[in-house]
Amino acid sequence: MTRACAILLSGGGSNMVKLVESMAAPGHPARPVLVMSNDPEAGGLERARALGVATGAVDHRPFGKDRPAFEAELTARLEAAGAELICLAGFMRVLTEGFVRHWEGRMLNIHPSLLPKYRGLHTHARALEAGDAEAGCTVHEVTPVLDDGPILGQARVPIRPGDTPEALAARVLEQEHRLYPACLRRFASGQREPLYLS
Repeated sequence: MTRACAILLSGGGSNMVKLVESMAAPGHPARPVLVMSNDPEAGGLERARALGVATGAVDHRPFGKDRPAFEAELTARLEAAGAELICLAGFMRVLTEGFVRHWEGRMLNIHPSLLPKYRGLHTHARALEAGDAEAGCTVHEVTPVLDDGPILGQARVPIRPGDTPEALAARVLEQEHRLYPACLRRFASGQREPLYLS
């Protein structure tokens, strides 16, 4: 019995592509049922359609500052698709506690730092400014506190002399593409032990 997985994104969807491709493997415990965006023009929606996955969009802009109303529409679409798990893959909206509580224990996120370091934005620049020897990415369960849920996996990337935020981001993204599918597979099959890749 596979678990129905929805993916939320705001941009090009490179992590979404890797997740969908991984779920096509025989015996995978999850299957993609919907890719949703808060931007009807997000490039990831077209990429999802090309992969044969149903897509939808709830544009956040008409809702103004009424985030609960936006999220109520999002939840209605997710539940109509039968989603049991949610993967956030570059979804650039801060979610309210109400939405997170509704999906808690069933929602994953990938963050481009070695949490608990550098929650929030500009993670690569902050790692370089701090003089860190390594950076990386983290898959975690989503809780009401931003970038703070239980860690499900991490991948580490050495920082090289002369690195720029862009160069570091590109190398970290390569590891995101390895880590997120591996963590989703483990999570959907009931494993909660963190996975560490190097």
